[in-house]
Amino acid sequence: MRKHIVIIGAGISGLSMAFYLRRAGHAVTVLEKSARPGGVIRSERQEGFLVEHGPNSTLETTPILRELFAELGILDSLCYANEQSKNRYIVRDARLQALPMSPPAFLRTGLFSTRAKLRLLKEPFIKASPAEMEESLADFVTRRIGREFLDYAINPFVAGVYAGSPETLSVKSAFPKLHQLEQTYGSLIRGAILGARERRRRAETEKTKARLLTFQEGLQTLVDALAQSLEEQLHTGAEVQQTRRNGAGYEILYRRGGENRQLHADALVLAIPAHAYRDFPLEIDPALRDALSGISYPAVNMVYFGYRSAPESIPLDGFGMLVPEKERRRILGTIWSSTIFPDRAPQHGVALTTFVGGSRQPEIAGLPDDQLIAAVREDLKDLMQITAPPDVVQIRRWQQAIPQYRLGHQQIIDAIEATERNQPGLFLTGNFRGGISVGDCIKQSHALSDAVGVHLASGEERLMNAECGMRISE
Repeated sequence: MRKHIVIIGAGISGLSMAFYLRRAGHAVTVLEKSARPGGVIRSERQEGFLVEHGPNSTLETTPILRELFAELGILDSLCYANEQSKNRYIVRDARLQALPMSPPAFLRTGLFSTRAKLRLLKEPFIKASPAEMEESLADFVTRRIGREFLDYAINPFVAGVYAGSPETLSVKSAFPKLHQLEQTYGSLIRGAILGARERRRRAETEKTKARLLTFQEGLQTLVDALAQSLEEQLHTGAEVQQTRRNGAGYEILYRRGGENRQLHADALVLAIPAHAYRDFPLEIDPALRDALSGISYPAVNMVYFGYRSAPESIPLDGFGMLVPEKERRRILGTIWSSTIFPDRAPQHGVALTTFVGGSRQPEIAGLPDDQLIAAVREDLKDLMQITAPPDVVQIRRWQQAIPQYRLGHQQIIDAIEATERNQPGLFLTGNFRGGISVGDCIKQSHALSDAVGVHLASGEERLMNAECGMRISE
């Protein structure tokens, strides 16, 4: 008998989960509270510019991504970042310094002092921390490679990825591969060299070597293709009123189009943000509900500038720039969108995407539009020598942007796994678990869909055994 799964939430996690479950032959219904699927992913054309309101791209670290794109029929619109995007810049003393990507470049760079470079030579000889020890990313980096690398490499990187602070993030949870390198090889440098063999065996690509990808019309292409694959089984504008256990499954009551409706699910997948659990109608351990709803999602603003003709500026020959906290600027960083991918701006035009706020400066995220634009323009003038006013401006305010994998995050994941064991048929997914990137979410959905399939198969086997036992007793 065909099993029915209800997925609540149609962000990239929920949509990709639905795709994999349908591919496995299950009946799937997706309920989304808002009017459109995709969550934070939204691409928009405006006057020839392509504006990404959420994530701009993802890294091709696993073959799962390309396989998904092929099955969705969107490979033809896939595009990879150009070679220039490999250049990454960090601000130091109000000047852009190229992030060194090779040993010779590291020796030449002005980003780090001679003292910091010499300090790196000690790294292979520093003792690994106990495996069970909980350590912040800041403490981990300072202990292994020194304070200057924390300030001018890790701090801006964390601001660019998490909009967060390395002092509060857990190295085990936010950057598990760093922790694994130390535990497995005793050294980050040694692990980076020897770990390449293991990645080749798993057909995975190191993030520093993985290709950056998107689509000709932005990541919205992926969302649209996933949504279309669901046909009539994606219900937007559906607000869940109640979920209750019913035998081995669940009953879901929801309201859509002014009508109350009901669904039965053999398995229930929640693909909602962690902060949404505070008010979600589901019976779970109150401690887990509090832990999930307590995960920090700092506010982040995206400020997009489009120039129809290239303004006078420094050479825009890279991915963009990140700004360390020590530089005391009001922006976290700027992506040079039109340099990375084609057709992001009209011919001879320039597109820049700047991020502000985050854990570092939450007060700036609350500035009114005019002050926000002025703050960004001032920093771009000082750092990139751009004085011309933009022709197109877009602001996207995310009040709860990116989940922070802070110290203690693993205990939350352990509690989620315990809940899934204790409440068979209930599964939780989202970017608060398994990584925050688009690729991480898809990879997590791929793995979790297998777990859902195993659960449904085991339930069917138990039912068949019970029926067989009844017939024998008769």
